[in-house]
Amino acid sequence: MSERPKPMTLEEWAALDEKVEGELVDGALEEEEMPSVLHEAVVLWLGAILRVWARRRRGLATGSETKLAVGSRRGRKPDLSVFLPPALPAPSDTLVRVPAHLVVEIASPRPRDVRCDRVEKLTDYAHVGVRYYWIVDPHLRSLEVYELSRDGRYAVALTAGHGRVRVPGCPGLMLDLGALWDEVDEAEREYARATRRH
Repeated sequence: MSERPKPMTLEEWAALDEKVEGELVDGALEEEEMPSVLHEAVVLWLGAILRVWARRRRGLATGSETKLAVGSRRGRKPDLSVFLPPALPAPSDTLVRVPAHLVVEIASPRPRDVRCDRVEKLTDYAHVGVRYYWIVDPHLRSLEVYELSRDGRYAVALTAGHGRVRVPGCPGLMLDLGALWDEVDEAEREYARATRRH
């Protein structure tokens, strides 16, 4: 009979070697989804846009290894996070305790990941005061933006599938979803062509 692992603190989770993957859920290390090439391509596309937008506001955009404390025994690693002054993490932080302005999760089709993104993380990010939560689903070709309301719950601020959209909470930010999905489609066509040639 195997022993249950000793509960882990946020500080112990933050200090883990970068090769040890996972998020902290109720003091236990929980397996993360395995990102696909499509997932990473969408992260890179959005990250480039969000980085430019954040820098114009003296903010900071970070990637998927940023560890956010979302409770006394819970920590998440969003695919992308944007921090704006005055709530900026220190460059040396391995555990971020200031609320991000927005976080982005790229949805996976696995049922367990769908539940995590749409139920568990929705609750966690609201609890810690993340103002905007985006769920980008490359399989459904959709963007959902949730805004934290005064009662501490998320309300849908935007749902979109195509075209150029102004993003709530990000003045001056226009996302061309058509261009994003065109890039995804082109990658799929190129892969199909390459495999037919071999």
